[in-house]
Amino acid sequence: MSENTLLSRLDGIDARFAEVSTLITDPSVIADMRRYVKLTKEYKDLERLTKATHRYRDLLSNIEEAKEILANENDADMRVMAREQLDEATAVLPQVEEDIKLLLIPADPEDGKNAIVEIRGGTGGDEAAIFAGDLFKMYTKYCETKGWSVAVSSVSEGAAGGYKEIVFAVSGEGVYGTMKYESGVHRVQRVPATETQGRVHTSAATVAVLPEAEEFDVEINEGEIKWDTFRSGGAGGQNVNKVESGVRLRYMWRNPNTGVTEEILIECTETRDQPKNKERALSRLRTFIYDKEHQKYLDDIASRRKTMVSTGDRSAKIRTYNYPQGRITDHRINYTIYNLQGFMDGDIQDCIDHLIVAENAEKLKESEI
Repeated sequence: MSENTLLSRLDGIDARFAEVSTLITDPSVIADMRRYVKLTKEYKDLERLTKATHRYRDLLSNIEEAKEILANENDADMRVMAREQLDEATAVLPQVEEDIKLLLIPADPEDGKNAIVEIRGGTGGDEAAIFAGDLFKMYTKYCETKGWSVAVSSVSEGAAGGYKEIVFAVSGEGVYGTMKYESGVHRVQRVPATETQGRVHTSAATVAVLPEAEEFDVEINEGEIKWDTFRSGGAGGQNVNKVESGVRLRYMWRNPNTGVTEEILIECTETRDQPKNKERALSRLRTFIYDKEHQKYLDDIASRRKTMVSTGDRSAKIRTYNYPQGRITDHRINYTIYNLQGFMDGDIQDCIDHLIVAENAEKLKESEI
């Protein structure tokens, strides 16, 4: 893209930024939570784009100024300074252009949200459940490095360890925009602890990462929710045996995409505080409905993209963890490293960075910027 074309795309950015800056201080806007949240997100995006735009224009001005000096100035010192200015600005300009092109692509409105992560043991029985537990530990350690908080809402333990299913919420800045790349089937190749012949088995676990829905994202008639309480199972001492802290909700919901009415059943047993369990169950209900209602949006993305880096296709095999070779392979981008132990200890950022780069490349092709 030529400089003039890119600059034309940036026309009006400053004016819109000023407008949004004013709107988010307007009491009537603040009172409309849905609109306020939307404008606040737009403000953050425009702030980054405005800063990049100002830097881009400064660089173009510096290049023009340096060229003018070199063309008309005879003073040796001035020419040296101009040459340095020209070289420095010219070297930085391409990266700033790329940054702006990416910022001009409409951001996924879900990216800034918290996430609900569901991990389920798949093919492989006990070994699959153990692997699901390993993935949960991996994500927990990764979230610690990001400063994100993790709150488990539901657990079903495996007979030999790990989890048949575990559901947890991750809270922090830009969680879904990062964690969404983990949705899919994760395959493990290793010798299970229960294997007496030393043979390598292949097992799998599925990971679903959903954007956590805000209260105003979906409409739920809380009066139609049927609540049950029960005693939580597992460790927990006398409280578990005597207090009905576990909650179960049932809700009849009509899917607007299919027209089919279905019963949603959600249990939450993680805390000993029944109100907290109810709050977490409601959060999962909102997220479940939000995810279903936005499936058409995800399908539209999938139909446009070839590599489906982060389309929400949860049936696709995305990654293999090969223990005998100490190898991790992400099949979406042919990414392979031989640092399996570090990866399982939460060092997954490099892989996610490569996935982000691949998706951004797709977005640039789509937008033809």
